[in-house]
Amino acid sequence: MSARTYLASLVVVGGALLMRPETQPVLLAGPEVNDAAPATGGDQDLTTTLDDQSELAITVYNSDIALIRDVRNLQLARGTGNLRFMDIAATVNPATVHFRSLTDPARVRVLEQNYEYDLLEPDKLLRKYVGREVTLMRNRQDGGTTRQEEVKALLLSYNAAPVWKIGSEIVTGIGADHIRFPELPSTLYSRPTLIWTVANDGAARHRVEASYLAGKLAWNADYVLTVSRDDKLADLNGWVTLTNGSGTAFRNAKLQLVAGDLNRVRQQFGKMEMALHERRDAAAPAVNMAEESFSDYHLYTLGRKTTINNNQTKQVSLLEGTDVPVIKRYVVEGQAFYYRNQQHPGSPIKDLVQVYYQFKNEQKGGLGIPMPAGVLRVYQEDSKGGVQFVGEDRLTHTPKDETLNVKIGNAFDVVCERKQTDFQKIASNVYEMEYEVTLRNHKATAVSVEVNEPLGGTWRMIRSSHEWTKTDAWAAQFHVPVAADGAAVLRYRVRVTY
Repeated sequence: MSARTYLASLVVVGGALLMRPETQPVLLAGPEVNDAAPATGGDQDLTTTLDDQSELAITVYNSDIALIRDVRNLQLARGTGNLRFMDIAATVNPATVHFRSLTDPARVRVLEQNYEYDLLEPDKLLRKYVGREVTLMRNRQDGGTTRQEEVKALLLSYNAAPVWKIGSEIVTGIGADHIRFPELPSTLYSRPTLIWTVANDGAARHRVEASYLAGKLAWNADYVLTVSRDDKLADLNGWVTLTNGSGTAFRNAKLQLVAGDLNRVRQQFGKMEMALHERRDAAAPAVNMAEESFSDYHLYTLGRKTTINNNQTKQVSLLEGTDVPVIKRYVVEGQAFYYRNQQHPGSPIKDLVQVYYQFKNEQKGGLGIPMPAGVLRVYQEDSKGGVQFVGEDRLTHTPKDETLNVKIGNAFDVVCERKQTDFQKIASNVYEMEYEVTLRNHKATAVSVEVNEPLGGTWRMIRSSHEWTKTDAWAAQFHVPVAADGAAVLRYRVRVTY
């Protein structure tokens, strides 16, 4: 069939080459395609994949970054050649890559490093063939049967749309069912690849290590506090929630987590990487997470290897505490900005009564390990024995033997109202003020409410209906017991010098 006859049978649509959806194959004529295009410029080329991997370690920081340590067994011929290191995280930071031979570091030198991320896609593949010939394939109906026609076409350019030369004709806007390419261009890769130009002056067999930083790997801690019906004891479970969006799965990997506020400076990270390599065998096997101090951070090591698939959220047990003593606190925080009800003069101002659970991160409570920052969710049994969600709070990094206060919400049945009942000017800069804080408890059990009052200037308590404590230079704290279905009134007078 002549080029002119073929052109007459093709369809022009919108001035562009019609291509099938992604379900249509892009065919490559010739030998089977490898996963990576051949690198050039060396005396010998070697491709390494996960099949060569002997060890994998991942250290994830709670700042959306991870350190990957990938150890593989390779056969490196003597001389200079290109090593294509495949199956790495797609989010690798090339500036952080470090390659070395663990077998004979002095004999293997890296002369050049490249990170190839121009990945194989149909549109990119076609653009790489500008100035080259491909085969256009088209299905034709002939007497109730479908047959394929093919024509050789030279791709002259591909800007807004392809421009072809078929025979002696310049053609645009032709349709094709698919395109056949004779080979894969050397500059396209099926997945991200690191390429090193390596000089090997030693033996052929080497155990090599590649380490690098990668993004979109992160973890956080999640905690579940289950409080008993009487608000006195609780069970605490801690979980590590790990997310992998790096574009790569990590199989059978040693997992370590670093908790702390990391300063993202590359030089410091280099020092940290060395420290991690030196400590990699230090942690003893454990069922859950083994914890150790590391620089000014805390390092958690999973006592077994695990697999982290791409686009996966994985949870690993971090800690377990049973019968941890807890205290339920009702707290009123006075505000320095108000002293009267501007909307309704003479009426009291309502304050929120906040509810907290307090416990200590200590060993005798079944805890006593540093708790990374995370969200703590609180549950409690109802009268039928079911467990109900009662609130959550975010924890900061908490060392051992520190006290935690978890806010679960505001009290429904405990009400607080405040009123300033007196104000007197004693001298040019001396004033006396009196306050009244009314607490009403509609619960079936008695409660004690902690009232924290801000006080300005140089102050002195003149009188108070309840015991008080000076908690800092500008605050006083009162503990007011309120009977079940009862009320209590806190009154105090203070003299302030400004």
